[in-house]
Amino acid sequence: MIRRSVIFVALLASAAALAVPALASGASTEAKVTVGSPPTPYLPNGSNEPALAMDAQHPAVLAAGANDLVDSSPCKGSSCDLTPDIGISGVYFSFDSGTTWTQPAYTGLTAQNGTTHVGPIHTLPGYFEHGMSSHGDPALAFGPKPGPSGFSWANGSRLYYGNLAFPLSTAPGFAGFSAAVVSRTDNLPAAAAGVQSAWMDPVIASKQNAALLSDKDDIWADNASSSPFFGNVYLCNVAFRGTNSKPEPVVLNASSDGGSTWRQRQLSPATNNAQTGGRQGCAIRTDSAGVVYVVWEGTDTKTGQSVFFLARSFDGGNNFDKARAIAAVHDVGVPDPVSGRIVFDGFAGTRTDSFPSLSIANGAPTGTGATNTIVLTWPNGALNNEQALVQTSADRGLTWSAPVNAAQASDRPDNPAVAISPNGTDVYLVYNAYLQPFQTTTASPRQMQGVTRHADVGPGGALGSFTTLHRAAAGDARGTTRTLNRELIYDYQYAAASRNYGVTVWMDARDATDCPAVDAYRQSLIDGTPIAAPSPLTDCPPGFGNEDIYSGSFPDPTP
Repeated sequence: MIRRSVIFVALLASAAALAVPALASGASTEAKVTVGSPPTPYLPNGSNEPALAMDAQHPAVLAAGANDLVDSSPCKGSSCDLTPDIGISGVYFSFDSGTTWTQPAYTGLTAQNGTTHVGPIHTLPGYFEHGMSSHGDPALAFGPKPGPSGFSWANGSRLYYGNLAFPLSTAPGFAGFSAAVVSRTDNLPAAAAGVQSAWMDPVIASKQNAALLSDKDDIWADNASSSPFFGNVYLCNVAFRGTNSKPEPVVLNASSDGGSTWRQRQLSPATNNAQTGGRQGCAIRTDSAGVVYVVWEGTDTKTGQSVFFLARSFDGGNNFDKARAIAAVHDVGVPDPVSGRIVFDGFAGTRTDSFPSLSIANGAPTGTGATNTIVLTWPNGALNNEQALVQTSADRGLTWSAPVNAAQASDRPDNPAVAISPNGTDVYLVYNAYLQPFQTTTASPRQMQGVTRHADVGPGGALGSFTTLHRAAAGDARGTTRTLNRELIYDYQYAAASRNYGVTVWMDARDATDCPAVDAYRQSLIDGTPIAAPSPLTDCPPGFGNEDIYSGSFPDPTP
């Protein structure tokens, strides 16, 4: 108790001292986010799909999430499946603009020692107690805390952590295969110090039934006090319905009471057939007037082309205009004969997609200086000719600039994410750069690294030239693993920006060690002549599977 109190007091002091960004000196910083993750063994040393949120009222305060396997059981022989009922939604805090990070420990269900039991966890608390496990796909947002007179920044800030949850196998807490669930805290210093009661009970936002699988969520809080819907919270996700999960509409869940209760609207058709295709990967943001923008990938039924659709709400998420296509998408990656997924770096490699990342210059926290420029990015292009495309809109999404490739020459970019400063002057972009062409064998390294770039934004959302702020240490993607037949680097990354700095998070394989035995096994699957699967704990170097999340914080290079 003495140690926790000391940490708590120190973090309170840090939060009070850092009401403004700590990068005024002009120094860029890189830091490991997953600081509670051990270097070995796999599964506990693996993480992916990072998410990020910045407190608009206190921009030095950041929260991050990831799929973090830290509480999972190590592989048992050649079986490296996720441990049933163990949460994987990691949570991390920074009070100094990303210079340092804290990964708190709580109490819940863990299997890190190989046996499932109640003990210390490094993921979201409160799920085991409510008949579910946190199951990743994290999305985070800060908004104002509600008070007796409604929402106001004077009440403080509330952190929303949206993620998926699975029902416990022993005592399921909801119907269906997975749910979209929101955790909340109004006391970040206490939450960062491991005070479990700093978190409210998780709330199921999706409308569950026995045949529903909720997937691919994003969350946003209306954080500009100029908005008539200031404080509203919105969560979009894809709702896979039925026993075969074929019907899959995009749905929007909205809350006007700080996330305690939710209402839902269906934004797209549910049909999924040869004519209509399916849909995936939503992103959601608001402008200074409270207009809600939701973007997702689907199919143009007239052309059969993959496109991004945009739907907007002008009344706080109660009603939406008709969705319309705003960008043509050439999906990246090719089918993998081993995993059946779409992969980016090579066969038996890392899965990929062309999901959107969205940001709006809404002038948060007050709306002052908002240009309401919308910025959209996604990975696009044919194999070995991929691009990180960026386009903008200055008229609420009615018209868009021609997309430009924001990646550095010779990079093969995947999982790009974008953030625009609240006053609309700067764009920050992060992606993973793959440094070799697509590999058809596992014989050669598959080097990748996180890259952060920046561009100025002119009148009408005109993008200036992108320049590179940072290239992280490279690592071999072969040293990561989800199940032994594929790698772990997918699906999302995130960026956030204030008026004078930007911050990004990316998946990082610098400490992942390639395992020749796994390479041989994957190659045998590629060749169609399977050999016995190896046992990572005995057949691989200790660093196999060691994928981390890193962040970079960058002062505006053109203030």
